[in-house]
Amino acid sequence: MPTNSQNGSSSTTLWWAGWTMSAIVLLFLLLDGVSKLMLLAPVVEATTKIGYPVDVIRPIGIIGLVCAVLYAIPRTALLGAILLTALLGGAVASKVRIEEALFSQILFGVYVGVLAWGGLYLRDNRLRTLLLARA
Repeated sequence: MPTNSQNGSSSTTLWWAGWTMSAIVLLFLLLDGVSKLMLLAPVVEATTKIGYPVDVIRPIGIIGLVCAVLYAIPRTALLGAILLTALLGGAVASKVRIEEALFSQILFGVYVGVLAWGGLYLRDNRLRTLLLARA
């Protein structure tokens, strides 16, 4: 729960909103990572269509799961968000390279990234303080 807040109700609302957004990101990462570890046929097909060999699918899934764990733990959430941004950036770049449909495929990674950072911003008072101090 939030700490050191001057307005407890507002801070609690932000915290819950942040965790709700973060939960959506975490569910996506868990689903994506597990499906890659299981080498589900649609995942293998989509990944090879992008141009990646089958033998990199599981390592990419592991990287996604590590990002999810780091993002879920408050002390390492910032590192998790940074690594998640890198992972999603690679996914977006891969989709751009094969000229996927802009809104349905390419921007999905951007949407997940915005949700991840928005969720972290709302649930972490230290991050809000740091970013607001620089504004």
